[in-house]
Amino acid sequence: MKKNHNPYYPDRKWLMSLGVFCLLFLIFILIVTPGYPKSSSDADFSHGTTRLVLDSDGNEMLELGLPPLPRFAYFISGTKGDGGSMRRLLQAVYHPRNYYLLHLDLEASDSERLELAKYVKSESVFREFRNVMVVGKANLITDKGPTMIASTLQAIAILLKRAKDWDWFINLSASDYPLLSQDDLLHVFSFLPRDLNFVEHSSNLGWKEDMGARTIIIDPALYHTKKSGVFWAKERRSIPSSFKLFTGSSWVVLTKPFLEFCIWGWDNLPRTLLMYYTNFLSSPEGYFHTIICNHKDYQNTTVNQDLHYMKWDNTQNQHPVNLTSDHFIDMVQSGLPFARSFAENSSVLNRIDAELLKRSNGQFTPGAWCVRNSVSETDPDNVDNLAKNPKPPRPNVRPFVVVLRFIEERPLL
Repeated sequence: MKKNHNPYYPDRKWLMSLGVFCLLFLIFILIVTPGYPKSSSDADFSHGTTRLVLDSDGNEMLELGLPPLPRFAYFISGTKGDGGSMRRLLQAVYHPRNYYLLHLDLEASDSERLELAKYVKSESVFREFRNVMVVGKANLITDKGPTMIASTLQAIAILLKRAKDWDWFINLSASDYPLLSQDDLLHVFSFLPRDLNFVEHSSNLGWKEDMGARTIIIDPALYHTKKSGVFWAKERRSIPSSFKLFTGSSWVVLTKPFLEFCIWGWDNLPRTLLMYYTNFLSSPEGYFHTIICNHKDYQNTTVNQDLHYMKWDNTQNQHPVNLTSDHFIDMVQSGLPFARSFAENSSVLNRIDAELLKRSNGQFTPGAWCVRNSVSETDPDNVDNLAKNPKPPRPNVRPFVVVLRFIEERPLL
């Protein structure tokens, strides 16, 4: 009988062992092999937590564990006679990480707006970083009507289109001034959750329930080119039942996702409230507040603080008083990053520059992004150096006690 022969195959177990060994060896090589280091010019703007930075002698060093730095988008507004104050404020809050949009309203002269635009165009630092813009077509603004909200929404839309990588929006007026350097502020905000919205708010409308919510106003600035007072209608309206009204400060620090919701949002609430606040007295003190406190996606992201130090008069209208050197110690101890309002060229501004910002007259607030202690518009060589060799921030932050306390104690709506 013929014997059956099975085909012969060599033992392949050793092939499987070899494959496993090669795979483990490849993983080991990938783990121990360092990646390509970043250049020092990219270090300051890295979004990672591990960065190559420069020490005090200009040598590269590895910095570990720091959270990524945020970016702010500033909207700075002013009116007739505010050109000089806006320029000084811009120099005080400037940082190459941030974006800045300036608006002198229609009350300012064409020559004043042209002078501001020429300054922005001629400043070598702004040309290098391209992060300062000026609104070309001015808007007419009234304090009590809806035109300020319309102008703010336009500014937000411009910043969303022209500058896509910022984290928080901050609105300032020409009478505001910083109490912290931008290095300090960026450092503090780098440790905060990126979904926090700083908006002072309350559901207790007080006198605004009768004078604002129930009263209908018409703002002539919506259809005229000259500023005048608002008109009061004889008819009155009831308090809305589909949403709850909130009021607070006009000055806000709002996140980009929330503002994208206000501009492009899938929900109709922002547009409904925009129509409602068109006939509302002092609408800047309620529009964003009512949206954010009525929407489930954002109502628990609020911090009930506008980050401004202010002192109020004792009149019924409650206007902020002009701050002086008598308020300086109180301002410093508040731990807040901004203060208002200041008279143009007030002596207390010089004290803030000298003692808090370390800023010289006509120069930017010095920071780690500067190669030297300060940068002036007459020093173009320094601009080239700082663009090629930016240094990481080395903050010396005064306690941000007030803000941190409000974050810890903020109630859930």
